[in-house]
Amino acid sequence: MGRIDDIDLTKTLPKEESEKRVLAGQRRLTHLRLLTAGLLPPHQLGPGVAVLFEGFDAAGKGGAIRRLTAGLDPRHVLVRPVGPPTAEELRHHFLWRFQRDVPGRGEMTVFDRSWYGRLLVERVEGLIDDKTAKRSAAEIVEFERTLVDDGATIVKIWLHVSAGEQLKRFEERAQDPLKQWKLTEDDWRNREARPTYLRCLADMVEWTDHAHAHWDLVAAEDKHYARAAVIETIIERWTKDLERRGVEIPPSRGEDYLA
Repeated sequence: MGRIDDIDLTKTLPKEESEKRVLAGQRRLTHLRLLTAGLLPPHQLGPGVAVLFEGFDAAGKGGAIRRLTAGLDPRHVLVRPVGPPTAEELRHHFLWRFQRDVPGRGEMTVFDRSWYGRLLVERVEGLIDDKTAKRSAAEIVEFERTLVDDGATIVKIWLHVSAGEQLKRFEERAQDPLKQWKLTEDDWRNREARPTYLRCLADMVEWTDHAHAHWDLVAAEDKHYARAAVIETIIERWTKDLERRGVEIPPSRGEDYLA
């Protein structure tokens, strides 16, 4: 399965160390966000930033997104949860429903699941065939290339957990009255289709990892490690893209610990 098999699920991080790194990352993210929003010198709007989260159910997407956005002013970031398409959306091209939330210059959108549902759940559920999936992947690559060429930064995160860890988290949710709502019959059914998901995941990464929008595959077996790794990965991708575009990034306190 290529890069999927290379994910080291044994990576861990003590809670205290994770919280320290997450806090440092949040400070740096705030600095980058203020800079790209035109609120820091030279007061010019920077590239729009789209962060895409994908992963197995209970992989920790929600926790990672909460920590990513915790230090940001709510006016400066849009979190877009993505569910099944509506009847109206099904009448259009599959990318149509995402257009309105694509960030413009100076904006930021975090997608909790994304257009990659086309290559995962829709393919696994048999809603599209392999030929359509491959054509859709090419359309996604072209869509992302167009966004990048138009001035956007795209960061794509896959959070990976083992089948055993996922089952453990499912059982914990089932016992927690405050988390039971997160667990549905579809979640249990999707677990049974894990081999198919893994095959489609490998194809997705192979078909859509490209120079202007790489996939970052993050080991999420340990939540403390994953939360710090996600923030630091986004900072690295964001910084590199700004530097590629000739943006001079002033230092910030948040860099001290990460360095």
